[in-house]
Amino acid sequence: MFKRLCTLLLSLALLCTVGAGAAHAQPGKRVFNAMQIIFSPSLPDLFCTLGAVGDDKYGHKIAITAGHCLDDPQYADREIHDDIAPVYDRADTGFGPIGYVRYFKDPEGSQTGHVTKDYMVIELVPQVTPSAQGPYLKQTGEVKVPGGTASPNALTPALDNERLLATGSNEIITSGQTGVWYGTVMDNADGVYRSPAANMRGDSGGPAIWHVPGTDIPSQANNFQASGPWAGITKGITLALPPFLYTSSANILADLRARDTATAGGVFGAGFEVTANP
Repeated sequence: MFKRLCTLLLSLALLCTVGAGAAHAQPGKRVFNAMQIIFSPSLPDLFCTLGAVGDDKYGHKIAITAGHCLDDPQYADREIHDDIAPVYDRADTGFGPIGYVRYFKDPEGSQTGHVTKDYMVIELVPQVTPSAQGPYLKQTGEVKVPGGTASPNALTPALDNERLLATGSNEIITSGQTGVWYGTVMDNADGVYRSPAANMRGDSGGPAIWHVPGTDIPSQANNFQASGPWAGITKGITLALPPFLYTSSANILADLRARDTATAGGVFGAGFEVTANP
């Protein structure tokens, strides 16, 4: 949620990739929402969390997390085509990298990253299998809000999945280190949602889904399981109440499309769709 790694991170990560490719021993390893990730096996306590996993329009396997998990102006806000920034499953570093960072938005001096574009795109390696099912949350596509307010990052006209949830009448369900939480979207500042659904350090980038009206709220009776469309990722904690912030999926998807339109050859993550794999 706060700045997670130092400006030397990408250099450190590069050193750790030597020989790592040969470590893939389990083809089909599942990668899912709420998986904790690190960027160097030597820094296991500097971790973030995956928010959504799926595919882009170019056929890449993609995972999304928070942009402020990295801080290196040399590489920020640009496509990274070289495998210089590996990403590891924190619980299984022996597998080797599950993917490589292809884009992240630099924190730009803010403790919680760029206001509306705080996201990172990770290209997953061929040996892993994207999964829609996390420890608590099953993601069923992306939330769509026909007629809703467009993300400030959206082109005109905005797509339905680039429109924002209204405050007061929508709830999000989140998953992190302390389990699963839900709460009303009480404020929406340019697609950054404020909610009482809790998060903590290390949950940055983790999943938020929309609570579909009429569906079960996670509880002990259902083993705290919930399903719904992807609605955003964990952003941070502030002093205002409620303190917990989430970057909307609309902001991420809109910025991906806008950057793809403006970039010759396109960008990693454009047209992202949550996987339907179990």
